[in-house]
This record gives sequence, C-alpha cells and structure tokens, in this order.
Amino acid sequence: MEVGSVLQFLQDKTILVVGATGFLAKIFLEKVLRVQPNIKKVFLLLRAADAKSAAHRLNNEILGTDLFNLLKEKLGANFNSFISEKLTVFPGDICYEDLGLKDSTLKEEICNQVDVIVNLAATTNFDERYDIALDLNVFGAKHVIYFAKQCIKLKVLVHISTAYVCGERDGLILETPYHFTAVPGLDIDAEKKIVRDKLDDLQKQGATDNEIKMAMKDLGITRAKVYGWPNTYVFTKAIAEMLVEQMKDIISAVILRPAIVTSTFNEPFPGWVEGLRTIDSLGVAYGKGKLTCFLGNINGVVDVIPADMVVNAILVAMVAHAYHPSDAIYHVGSSVRNPVRYANLQDYVVRYFTAKPWINRDGTPVKVGQLTVLANMASFRRYMFIHYLFWLKGLELANIAFCRYFQRTYQELNRKIQIVMRLVELYRPYLFFNGIFDDMNTEKLRVAATQGRVETDLFCFDPKVINWDDYFINTHIPGLVKYIFK
Repeated sequence: MEVGSVLQFLQDKTILVVGATGFLAKIFLEKVLRVQPNIKKVFLLLRAADAKSAAHRLNNEILGTDLFNLLKEKLGANFNSFISEKLTVFPGDICYEDLGLKDSTLKEEICNQVDVIVNLAATTNFDERYDIALDLNVFGAKHVIYFAKQCIKLKVLVHISTAYVCGERDGLILETPYHFTAVPGLDIDAEKKIVRDKLDDLQKQGATDNEIKMAMKDLGITRAKVYGWPNTYVFTKAIAEMLVEQMKDIISAVILRPAIVTSTFNEPFPGWVEGLRTIDSLGVAYGKGKLTCFLGNINGVVDVIPADMVVNAILVAMVAHAYHPSDAIYHVGSSVRNPVRYANLQDYVVRYFTAKPWINRDGTPVKVGQLTVLANMASFRRYMFIHYLFWLKGLELANIAFCRYFQRTYQELNRKIQIVMRLVELYRPYLFFNGIFDDMNTEKLRVAATQGRVETDLFCFDPKVINWDDYFINTHIPGLVKYIFK
C-alpha cells in the first residue's frame, strides 16, 4: 500500500459530503477547508425543503458552531467570500433516488466534477423507528452507491459505518466484510414491505402517532434480533455495509468502522463535542446528580476514539485508495493499542465532578458520591425491586385503597421505571460487551502513511499517543460540561 501527501491530494479536488450536519461531517469539513484552502469545491447535501432552507441549516447548524471559530480567525474578513467560493450547499434526501436532487443541471455538475464521496449520513439511535432506519441507513446507502456510479471522475467512495456492526460478539473482531449470503433470508425489499404492511395495519386500527412510533421502534428491534443483531441501528448499518460490498463493482469503496466517538483530541481545538453518546449520557447524568448506580462489567474494555482522529483516518484512507479499486475495511478505535476500561471512566467522572461540581440554576453545587456498581442483570433487577418496584407495588395498592387518589403519581413512577428498563435492555449488549476490535488494516494504513509522504503530525490517528487520564479529565469532560450540560 502506498499513501501520498494528503494536502497534495486535496488540492483542486471536489468532494461530495453526504450527511453534512452530522458530528463527524462538520469536523471533516472544517479540517479540509482549514488545512487545504486550495480545495476546488465541496458539495454539501442537506435535508431541506429548498435551497433557502439548506443555506439556513449551513449557517446555523454548521458554520455557526464554535468548531469553525479557528477558521474564521484565520481568514478574517475573507471568511464569507471563501465559503461562497468553496462550498455549494443543496437540498436533497438520500431516501430517494439521485439523492432527491430536483435540479438536473446541478446533478450533472456534481456528477461531472466530484472526485470523492464521503457518506456520513445515518440515524444513530439504537431504537430508531424501523421505517426511518431502513430509509436512511439502508436505502440511503443504496442510493448513494447508485449516485456514485454516475460520477465520471470519482476516485473513491468512503462509507462511514460503526465497529458495532459485529453485533454481540466476544474476543477479537476482525476487519472483515459482511455479505448477504451469510444472512439467509435477509431481503431489504421484503423488510420494506413488512414496514408498509405494519403501518397500514396501524392506520386501519386508528393508532395514535405515539402508538405508531413505539410500534415502529419495537418492529426494528424485533427484526434485528431475528437476524442476530441486538438493535435497529447496528442491524441497518450492517445491511448498508452488505450493500456497499454487493453493489460497488469497479468503484474504489472504503468502509470505516469507528468505535465510540468522543470529543476532539486536538483539532481544531481540544474538547469540541456535539450530541450525547452512550458513555457521555452516563457522565452527564452522574455530574447532575441523577446517576447513583452503574450497570456493566466494570473491568470491561470500552472502545473510545476522539472524533478528529476518526476524521484523520478518513482522509488518509481516502488518499490510500483513491486510484485503486478496493474493498478495504478499517476499524478506528483504541481497544487493541490503548484500551480504556469502564473502571477508568468511573474514576474519571468521580474525580472530576468531586473537584469541580456542576452548579445548579439556583447556585448550589451538585454533590456526587461513589457509584454503586451492578455487575450483572440479576443484581440490577434486585436493585430495581428494592429501590423502585417494591414501592411501586405499595403505591399501586394504596392507589386502589384510596380510590385512585395516587393515580397520577403511580402512573408517572411506572412510566419512569418502564423507560429505565427499556434503556437498560437496549444498552445491555454494550455494557457487557466483551469484544476487542482488531485494527490490523488500520495499523498497516498508519505504517504506510508514515513511510509515505503523509503529513503524519497533521493527520494522526494513532490512539497510542493519547494519555487517557489527561484527555478525560482535562479535555473530554470539560467539553461535555461546556457544550452538552444545560
């Protein structure tokens, strides 16, 4: 494998970014514009009703974030003219053929100019509605590949997946592809029909919007488990990978599988984060005094990787496979070379919020204590029974005895318990995950980059350089407090 200069490759190139408002997509865009101002053009596909709405989303959801402050400082008064010259934003929707493009002239322009397509579009909710997850994660990927085949100058398609497409696996998980032949009976058109039939039945029954939403969520989980995946998200992302493998033909297609993506390690500045990921939701809940127990294997490895390292891997892989047909798959994570354990995360949040407690709106600091660790589902059920279910049963009896006087209190407590139980079941496969993501391919890419002309200091994606104690205490958790805590 040979890898040349990333900066040289990006010069005078045209890139299409699909899913441009996503967390990684924004970091990717900012990085490209900042390090290579001689990029020719970046087309951004945004879900929007029209061009005006797309431009509004660009300015408010992308350029308006703190992420672009460094680029604004660098360009000064030239920022707006630079953006106008380099970016073309257009409304579209990957749920439709030709990415929902209605302007034939624009479609022709894109197809004639694009050198690289980076598909970052996806819904990442574990229990997303099945109809939505199918449209975005599965048929969206299919439509992107069809569109890529129409791009006459295309050198490489980079498809962003997730390491957890493996499902519930133990041991070393290899960077190997998934094929439809390994999943007997799986047919995406049949799955689409199951969704349509279910929606038709629900509408005939007069189901409410909320009932339809929950039914679609349950259907996604059910269908995922039929084929051996724990939730809708990883199931539909696995199917998307199968489609890439099946449909790519002569296209050079690269699949990147990041593990749990965290805040930026270094660029454009440390600690930028957007949206809550699994481990972050636990940290936020603990810091606000709402989390007193932790369910999971405290000695288990949790595979985390900073977002800017994922973007650097995307860029280096893009250059490595730009001119040669490829079906390369890369795990981008830390579990092999620099693992973090849940015990480490517990220590980090306790230390941080003990020293720097979150201040409530009334000005009082939130006092946090040690977390109670529940090592298995049996201990969790006992904990729930002692602390909640026992009292819920007592409240139910009191409610009956006092002619439903406590009905609202009973319903609210019952609702909260049901939400907790659903979330625990949803996240259980990851809280007790025993897999380690092999990154042999990614290491080969790192070695090739070092041996080639890649600017390794500018495009580093080696987790070994991370001091996790320093990163979590001084970068990631402060980033959560700044950008996520409300």
